[in-house]
Amino acid sequence: MPLPIPRLRRWFAAGAILMVAMVAGMYLYARWRVRNALHDVPKKIGVEIAQTAEGFSFSKSDEGRTLFTVSASKAIQFKQGGRAELHDVKIIVYGRDASRFDRITGADFEYEPASGDVTAKGPVAIDLEGNPEGLLHPDQAAPAEMKNPIHIEASGLVFNRNSGNASVHGRVVFQTPQASGSAVGIQYVAKTGTLSLLADISVDIASPQQAHLTAAHAEITKQPRQVVLTRPRMSREPQQLWSDKATFFLRQDNTVDRVLAEGDVETELHGASDARSRADRAELLLTGPHNRLQTATLSGNVQLVSQGAQPGEASAGRVTLRFAGKQILQTVHAEEGVRLVQKKGAADTVSASATSKAAALDGQELALSAPAMDFVVKNGRQLERAETNGPPEIVITQAGAHQQTVVTAGKFTFGFSEQNRLASLHGAPEAKIVTGTTGQADRVSTSQTLDVAFRPQGGIASIAQEGGVAYVDGTRKAWGQRAAYTTADQLLVLSGSPRVTDSGMSTTAQVIRLNRATGDAVAEGEVKSTYSEMKAQPNGALLASSDPIHVTSRSVTARRSPAVAVYSGNARLWQNANVVESPTIQFDREHRSLVAQGTAGQPVSTVLVQVDKNGKGTPVTITSPRLAYNDAERKIILDGGVTAKGADVTMTAQQMNVLLLARNQSQAGSDRATPGQLDRIVAQGNIVITQPARRATGDRLEYVAADDKFVLTGGPPSIFDAEHGKITGDSLTFFRRDDRVLVEGRETSPTTSRTRVAR
Repeated sequence: MPLPIPRLRRWFAAGAILMVAMVAGMYLYARWRVRNALHDVPKKIGVEIAQTAEGFSFSKSDEGRTLFTVSASKAIQFKQGGRAELHDVKIIVYGRDASRFDRITGADFEYEPASGDVTAKGPVAIDLEGNPEGLLHPDQAAPAEMKNPIHIEASGLVFNRNSGNASVHGRVVFQTPQASGSAVGIQYVAKTGTLSLLADISVDIASPQQAHLTAAHAEITKQPRQVVLTRPRMSREPQQLWSDKATFFLRQDNTVDRVLAEGDVETELHGASDARSRADRAELLLTGPHNRLQTATLSGNVQLVSQGAQPGEASAGRVTLRFAGKQILQTVHAEEGVRLVQKKGAADTVSASATSKAAALDGQELALSAPAMDFVVKNGRQLERAETNGPPEIVITQAGAHQQTVVTAGKFTFGFSEQNRLASLHGAPEAKIVTGTTGQADRVSTSQTLDVAFRPQGGIASIAQEGGVAYVDGTRKAWGQRAAYTTADQLLVLSGSPRVTDSGMSTTAQVIRLNRATGDAVAEGEVKSTYSEMKAQPNGALLASSDPIHVTSRSVTARRSPAVAVYSGNARLWQNANVVESPTIQFDREHRSLVAQGTAGQPVSTVLVQVDKNGKGTPVTITSPRLAYNDAERKIILDGGVTAKGADVTMTAQQMNVLLLARNQSQAGSDRATPGQLDRIVAQGNIVITQPARRATGDRLEYVAADDKFVLTGGPPSIFDAEHGKITGDSLTFFRRDDRVLVEGRETSPTTSRTRVAR
């Protein structure tokens, strides 16, 4: 979030220049000139004798140069008490190096010998003007050009010749080309060299920017050389700055070395986005003859609060701002518990009520904390980048979703937008993202690096992770070399040999997409799934074993609830020797059921096990356009034109139901149970049974595997072989093991029964 650091810099710099130019320069120097000029006036005009002088003037010189001149239209001494009056007084001070042209004028002055007070009976005007080229011109010559004169007006000026103290109890007004101001009461103590502005200090700055400074009290001292303001307050539209106390430490040439503000140092900014900051202390270091700000340090509970369209907060124990050139802010160092908060704004409140998912995301509140942070500033006001020192943390709270995301890493590096909002974040090493939702297990993602892109209006747009990515969401775990997450669709995309496991299911592919909102997953490219931790189902059949179930395909879409996965593109599912191949296979892990859908060019292919007469298991391959199987019922439903092919027999039908033996059962003649063994086949529609020397047809077939018996009905059924010809009847029963055939007919048609001995 943006910090108004340039505004603080301009305020403190303006305060430093103002106090030095207006306070130290005007009052201290003015009072010193008044004291020295008036100190010699009484005795030089003959206050020790009673007289009246019309058109009086006096000057003092040193080494051929005039130090000052005093003139009055009239001087009167009174014998009683030795009191003297001066009228229409004008004093010009040139200085020992002829570098000044200061003028002090007043209508009436009074001198009281008993107290040593010299008192101005009315207004006094003081004009302070430097004259650097005074030595190059004739003595007492006025400057050719008046540069930045300081004009002071006061009433009731009192100077004591014995102590050197001076004071004004009324209002003092001053003016320069850049500013004007006033104060109530001035007191100068010569012994300590302390000048005090007693109350109601007010200064208006006209140039280069309009500003207003007030203070309750001010003191200027020589030892140490400093200016102390009590409760200073500076206003410059739309800004304000104030504190309990401000101290300006001066060099020998009266330029400011540093400024120290103490006690509730606060600033306010009003505009499109109101802002307020505070600190216990603020210290500014200045350099050069122009008092340019070099370093500003805020310490003690430093806080910043901004409001409006983009509200936010910032806090730290200490903040150091460094400047270069013409007071251009370059870097900011914050330490001692840095915390930045980007809050949900007014615009976000409106969007959060919208129905679109993207609009609701604007309700994110982001809080960044770190032991220390460094900011790099471009052009004095544009945050360019920032980085943390010490382990940082970002907490993202989703408004109304009871959800919180915590992002950590060894170090964060930030980029900023032109509006000084977070635009990007890079975290490394050991990056970690933890998302917690009320009533749900935490989602945890770790990697070596992470890169976050923020939306212009605030909130996270996307997160990219690289290097040993690991993701945990309840029972689901995922790994990969790279991961990309987008908040708009809440998709986490894993690549670089990704792998996902969930409740005993493990899937690998080229790319895996996880939907964090629904829990669904999509994998693409060389998909392979393994369903392990399978519990044996005694009453099941095809998929009842405890051995793993394997599936391969080009892609898979897996739903988390219910736990159904759809494999597409050359899908192949198998357990032990039982295999189903199809363009698409839908597998329900909880119910151990599947639905396979074929195409005209690629039908569903199923491999089952049948035990032959020697007790040896032989495969039976069944092809069909569609297959459905439920392990609890132990029934395979095939339709759309089915072909079943065994070792020496082929059956075709329009529809076929294959019933399997329970896993703990075995066929007659077999001493072991094998999952997927045939029990019966019931087929309907255009039945054709083909053996090497036999062909049978009918409309309905029932095959019993235990007897290896075929029963054909409807059509009527018929059997043909090359040796015995064609046999028909209402029902034909034949046994593959011994070639017996039973023929049955109705009462209206005779039946023929023939027994054949196996060849």
